[in-house]
Amino acid sequence: MSSERPFDGVTIIEFGHFIAVPWAGQVLADGGAHVVKIEPLEGEPSRHIAPLGGGESRHFLIRNRGKHALPLDLRHRDAREILDALLARADVVLTNMRPGLAAELGVEYEQLAVRHPRVIVGNVTAFGARGPDAGLAGMDLVVQGRSGLMVTGGRVKDGLPTAGESPIADYMAAALLAFGVAGALYRRERTGRGGRVDTSLLLAALALQNNLMVRVEALDGPRHAAFGEWLTRARAGGVPFAEQVERMPRNRVVASQAVYIRTYATKDGALAVACGSPSLRRKFIAAIGHKDPALTEPVADVEGHYAALRAAVEATIASRTTQEWKAALDAAGVPASGVALPVEILDDPQPAANAMFQRFEHPTLGPVTVLGPPVQVDDGGFVPGPPTPPFGSEARAILAWAGFAERDVERLLAGGAVTPTS
Repeated sequence: MSSERPFDGVTIIEFGHFIAVPWAGQVLADGGAHVVKIEPLEGEPSRHIAPLGGGESRHFLIRNRGKHALPLDLRHRDAREILDALLARADVVLTNMRPGLAAELGVEYEQLAVRHPRVIVGNVTAFGARGPDAGLAGMDLVVQGRSGLMVTGGRVKDGLPTAGESPIADYMAAALLAFGVAGALYRRERTGRGGRVDTSLLLAALALQNNLMVRVEALDGPRHAAFGEWLTRARAGGVPFAEQVERMPRNRVVASQAVYIRTYATKDGALAVACGSPSLRRKFIAAIGHKDPALTEPVADVEGHYAALRAAVEATIASRTTQEWKAALDAAGVPASGVALPVEILDDPQPAANAMFQRFEHPTLGPVTVLGPPVQVDDGGFVPGPPTPPFGSEARAILAWAGFAERDVERLLAGGAVTPTS
């Protein structure tokens, strides 16, 4: 098989902070791209979230491997000269700046394309590039609330919806951005033209709810309209949020929710079961020693039938351990798994067998385990890169790569726009 990496020869200038753009840049670096990450002189914000020392944090480690970091004061008088040199070498520019900043710095696609028609600019915003909320700041938690994803996730704390510990809209936006950039590069190979790639946390959050993002007007329109009217009155009258959520129209399948697609308490933990097809439902109900007449013929009271069956199945599942049920359901060909805690998966042999984690020796932190590349292409198409070198240590090398003569490198360093560590 080919060992060529798909983004070999592609140069990316990344203006990324926190998650969406940095993780997209890391994925592209895993694929062979040369990524120069522009950071403030004090370092990208995620370096300072629970820092581990040496300008590193867990948050920075997991989203920035394989990159080359340049500390640059974007407001300095020399910054424009440095940016112009870097951008002249760029195939791709990635940004997730606050609204308006990219235009101020001259790194919007429309600004760059005049001089660099082959450049591709990928951008992540909170709510999209247009519309009444386009200029608003936003992060994952805010967008999960705005999009409905927080309610869809079903997590409640102190009576209020809350997001999980993983900022899933951020990571989905990163994946969409990397996909869009790959598509734009493929188009450029055929047309010679660069382009603009846009995605947003809002779009990512909606994509994660794709099962719910549909309205058949003839069936759903009246229900949705009636609920909207009730919701306005409910909020004005102080109806608790939990009741608002409970009253929301849903296209629920009673059998799925009650018995066939859900989690169960077992004797020692929890079991997840997903039986979407009639054949899987028949296998499941037989494997646990029950019967469901509704699988073969209509029943008069569907909700009553499944309420009784639910209680019976719950009692049965609770009588044995998770592993006992998993063995029985695996043998029957039923999709099922114990519910793992996140820390357990780090030592699970299944991810290890598929190179889903990267284990490496960090120069200052020692042994570290992180997620590997999220895709594989043949042998070596995506390869996890090393940790980003110590902050500022590559400043001279990056300026020289950008085309500056040695005397100009020393001039720019002395001027303070770039701060090296040595």
